[in-house]
Amino acid sequence: MKQYYDRRAPEYDDWYLGRGLFADRDRPGWQEELENLEQAIARLSPARVLDVACGTGFLTRHLRGEVTGLDQSERMLEIARERVPGGVFVRGDAFALPFPDGSFERIFTAHFYGHLYPPQRAAFLREARRVADQLVVVDAAIREDVEAEEIQERVLSDGSRHEVYKRFFDAEELAEELRCGRVLFCGRWFVMVEA
Repeated sequence: MKQYYDRRAPEYDDWYLGRGLFADRDRPGWQEELENLEQAIARLSPARVLDVACGTGFLTRHLRGEVTGLDQSERMLEIARERVPGGVFVRGDAFALPFPDGSFERIFTAHFYGHLYPPQRAAFLREARRVADQLVVVDAAIREDVEAEEIQERVLSDGSRHEVYKRFFDAEELAEELRCGRVLFCGRWFVMVEA
């Protein structure tokens, strides 16, 4: 998976921006909903926040407070450092966070939780709760044109092909899964839940 994200780093934002290999996708309301999601993230109270699997910092830049981003891909982090110059960015493992207990007030993660199989989800949640009291998860909403769980073949602009596990979420079900979570955003394309 690390190799996939290293190779995808230069074109990662194309998914959000609807360009490159995503230019021809029909995603009604995508841009408006993405803007609404970004506003919902910006409305989170300022905090000492760790963005786990921050990628290029596309959503990280909307977080307020003392922001630290963590990702396994150095190529992703290079882009994030340019995008969020006031943040601190660390290469590390989401399942063994390189921080002491209680280091942050909030863990934020976007489009990471939906790539985790059940044992990985449990491991991540243990780590998240170890280093912060609050967790905010952004991920893909379940829709009529996707299965709840899929193995997707992802093709990069260099022609390489990668299989990726992807899970889509009903916001209320995700809130229950995260134990007494609260839905902060629910749209056709994205969900955001706080626990």
